[in-house]
Amino acid sequence: MGDSPITRPSLLVRIRDPQDNQAWCQFVEIYAPLIHGFARKNGLQDADAADLTQVVLRVVAKTIPELDYDRQRGSFRGWLFTVVRNKLRNFLTRGRPYDRGTGDTGAQELLKARPAPEEDQAAEWDQDYERQLFACAAKQVRSRVQESTWQAFWQTAVLGKNGKEVAQELKMTVAAVYLAKSRIMAQLKEQVRQLREE
Repeated sequence: MGDSPITRPSLLVRIRDPQDNQAWCQFVEIYAPLIHGFARKNGLQDADAADLTQVVLRVVAKTIPELDYDRQRGSFRGWLFTVVRNKLRNFLTRGRPYDRGTGDTGAQELLKARPAPEEDQAAEWDQDYERQLFACAAKQVRSRVQESTWQAFWQTAVLGKNGKEVAQELKMTVAAVYLAKSRIMAQLKEQVRQLREE
């Protein structure tokens, strides 16, 4: 009888151990770009967005050991979004607690630059999370397959090129191109599923 597969513990459980570097690397790979991108979309410069990302990651590291996660009360991603949004608000209002609008064009520009309503931000946050999951999954799958196989998938599935054109370019048969595309799609779906589970 062979060894049964080890059940992978949830990433949220694993990051409770500050010594689990692999779990923290995976967590940071998924969530740091999401946090940074959200900060950039809401008006922060790159360096400020990086600072905000570090602040949020410190909050997670400090809070996660005592975090009583209950899916019935909401998702971890929703909790993290609230933390990010609150830290962003703190960052944007820091040092300016008594600014008042004057009605001039400068004030109009400030109003246009205000963050979108919360429901728009939440939807955008979820879309960015899905993109980040795909990017992480793609990186992991790409590292396990031959470059020609990856290119066959990428050029047909992502860039929308026709299979015959890709086959000629990669010196493959058309059937091999579509087989590569199908196999990579299956691996990506599985990798995204695993990332979601964690």
